[in-house]
Amino acid sequence: MADSGKNRKRDLISRGQKFPTVLGRALFVGLRALDPFFQYSILAHGVGASVLHKVGLTTLPPGLPTQTGISLIDGLQLSSYRLILLSMAVGCMVKQNIWVTAISGEPMPIPAALAVGIFNTIFNSVNSYLFICTQTSASISSDASFPQIPLVVGSAMFTVGILTELISEIQRARFKKDPKNAGKPYTGGLWSLARHINYGAFTVWRAGYAIASGGWTWGLVTGAFFFYDFATRGVPILDEYCTKRYGKDWIDFRAKVPYKLLPGIY
Repeated sequence: MADSGKNRKRDLISRGQKFPTVLGRALFVGLRALDPFFQYSILAHGVGASVLHKVGLTTLPPGLPTQTGISLIDGLQLSSYRLILLSMAVGCMVKQNIWVTAISGEPMPIPAALAVGIFNTIFNSVNSYLFICTQTSASISSDASFPQIPLVVGSAMFTVGILTELISEIQRARFKKDPKNAGKPYTGGLWSLARHINYGAFTVWRAGYAIASGGWTWGLVTGAFFFYDFATRGVPILDEYCTKRYGKDWIDFRAKVPYKLLPGIY
């Protein structure tokens, strides 16, 4: 029972509870909506780069602005590489705000909104600073011509990961909305590949974003961090909760689908 209480304290989501938290959700949406503007200020104008210079690091020149013929995009005056990184910041913001406003039924209290919103901005900002720093940028590689290999691999991982996370959560939400499925776990769709496929997908897109920004080592560190967190915190919390809520149905699901996060891997 002590472990159970400890797990609940480590979980930011109030599992099984359904009540409105308008202010918390609004705060989360606002924090996430501000993030792309902050990432743009780093990528376009080098905001905060003076701190890097003070510790002896250097920053990359801005590069040639992208010319697409679309005034909204061209007006950003970002190189193609930086534009893709900004798109990743926008993409994860859109996905997370869709989740909190249209998918998740659990409450989002103000402390959780602050913690999750700020945490994501910090991680995205680290990516941006690693990219603009000459000593760490993924754009400095043996293949210096655009698109660089880290950008190609990272972009592919980001796209696959974030779409998998979003689609899996939409599938589960639709299942839960049907009154006939009350009290049943969702075991179909992408969830038939791994019991916590959304967590695995989050790990993949976070690692991809990091690879595109700071290269292979930073991508490995980022992927390992989230994988460890989900494997030791997120999955045990959810398994405990789902076992209590669904009983034999969940036990049967665990036996049928052995993979927890990543199909064929873990």
